[in-house]
Amino acid sequence: MKVAIASDHGGMNIRKEIISLLEEMNIEYIDLGCECNNSVDYPDYAISVAERVVSGEVDRGILICGTGIGMSIAANKVKGIRCALVHDTFSAKATREHNDTNILAMGERVIGPGLARDIVNLWLKTPFEGGRHGSRVNKITTYESIHP
Repeated sequence: MKVAIASDHGGMNIRKEIISLLEEMNIEYIDLGCECNNSVDYPDYAISVAERVVSGEVDRGILICGTGIGMSIAANKVKGIRCALVHDTFSAKATREHNDTNILAMGERVIGPGLARDIVNLWLKTPFEGGRHGSRVNKITTYESIHP
């Protein structure tokens, strides 16, 4: 598995924590920044990760900003992305099992580093169940192809 990860200025601390986790898990990753304390535009980072996911350059993406809201909205504008904003482990597992999410968004001002690590660990390890959930995800894909 290969993961792209990015944050804006509001998510740098948790991004660094998650990079440490990826290294511990021996998961290859691309760190797309940011590396500054100045205000930056979260859509630039979200779209960069999302484009790498849909191109197949990476398997999944992780985005962190202050709340995770802006990142998830921006990422979901990219056709083929199913980004979920998650702040608890139950949702992290469910969004993989039921929605086959390919990007995870989190908010550094909402959760701490320990919970963020637990969420990412569970999200990365949880497979998609398919079955009835697969037909639901296919409806989303079909809609995207009809309504560009």
